[in-house]
Amino acid sequence: MMKKIMVLFRKDFRITDNPALTQAHHDGTVAPIYIYDEHGDWSLGGASKWWLHYALEDLTNSLQNLEAPLHIYKGNTIDILKKMVQSEEIDALYFNKRYEPHVMEQDEQLIKKMKELGIDVQTFEGHLILPPQETTKENGDPYKVFTPFYKSFRQKEVPKATKKIRSLKSFQMDKDSLKIDELSLLPTIDWTSGMEKKWDVSEKGAWETFKHFVKHRLRNYEDGRDVPAEESISNLSPYLAFGQISSRYIYQYLLEKSESLQSANVEKQISAFLRQLVWREFSYHLLYFFPHTVRKPLNEKFTHFKWKQSKKDFKAWTKGKTGYPLVDAGMRELWETGVMHNRVRMVAASFLVKHLLLPWQKGSEWFWDTLVDADLANNTMGWQWVAGSGADAAPYFRIFNPTTQAERFDEDGEYIKKWIPELAKLPTKYIHKPWEASDEILKKAEVSLGKNYPKPIVDHKSARERALEHYDEIK
Repeated sequence: MMKKIMVLFRKDFRITDNPALTQAHHDGTVAPIYIYDEHGDWSLGGASKWWLHYALEDLTNSLQNLEAPLHIYKGNTIDILKKMVQSEEIDALYFNKRYEPHVMEQDEQLIKKMKELGIDVQTFEGHLILPPQETTKENGDPYKVFTPFYKSFRQKEVPKATKKIRSLKSFQMDKDSLKIDELSLLPTIDWTSGMEKKWDVSEKGAWETFKHFVKHRLRNYEDGRDVPAEESISNLSPYLAFGQISSRYIYQYLLEKSESLQSANVEKQISAFLRQLVWREFSYHLLYFFPHTVRKPLNEKFTHFKWKQSKKDFKAWTKGKTGYPLVDAGMRELWETGVMHNRVRMVAASFLVKHLLLPWQKGSEWFWDTLVDADLANNTMGWQWVAGSGADAAPYFRIFNPTTQAERFDEDGEYIKKWIPELAKLPTKYIHKPWEASDEILKKAEVSLGKNYPKPIVDHKSARERALEHYDEIK
């Protein structure tokens, strides 16, 4: 008699290289399950809920094609699964691991409860390339600096990605499944049109995005990824965040491609992208060993940093109305599309914590709510890095000048003109610093500072000096 196996989907909405699903396919009959469980303090943000809605639609269609309907429920994961195994005569529960602190705690309780009920529980590595605790120093201590972590990681053997599931032997559950709309994931206000235009939220969309990146963008990745107006980034981050494409597959594919190429330049580009994939692994390594960093600084001296609490400044930052064009362009891109170019993310984040002296936790919360690629490990590490309080962090005294950053990475102002159309008619000389333009030039460009575009809410030089004074107090 074949085992009846429930496969619990979480952030692994795919049927290619899904270790839990693949093993269940070999071991018995399968009932795919998704439980919408807003457990703990880290409920999904609005943009992530939007993405989840369509990811579930896509997964439902993929599984229906395999004649294995997705069973959808809402509530406490442990309570729901406990009822299921008792009423459906289930033999086993398979799922891929996650490493957010609150999820790990719940998983530990879940496994204990299932074993008490006589259920075979098997877990797999499906969200990362390697488990975050596998890459440590020789004495077992975690890394706090990326470069040695990266070198150690690259020496590790990575298990082969599994193939796409072509068929499933499934069984039907008696407990009524919800419809996706009943989860109420979509926003009640209409602000997602830009996201709908930009993203194909599906496993196929993930693969098409990856193929397009390899064919058209990879050749200029190392230099081009810092230029927001260029199309050199991969756009894979939300697909990785929701597990619609396997990071392990991408890693192995590019390694094999690199080894087969004679072109030193392409090999260099691949290496640069692999480094970013391993950076993602590093973020989970830090989250695993230092879970308190979600809220508290890794560097304890920053606990005493004197942050300000200006609601007015925070609102100006979120709305893209700081008066610094590169920062404002990034914040508007985020609101419109659910993502922000990585170089601009660093500048915008630095502006919040150093120019405005607002706590990095506030920025982290805003990004969590507005990013479609919101990922607790990446988000936490990124903000702690910018704030100077995390592992391998940028020194606090490294304060990005938003104007010089714009002049360097958006030289012709193309990115700024796209997201701040009210500045589009300004001469390039002034696009990054409209406050230096004469009244005549501003009038000709139809720019009215303080009216249709704000004046800078802080002076860069003064803000920098103020930030350094605050830092000196905790050194």
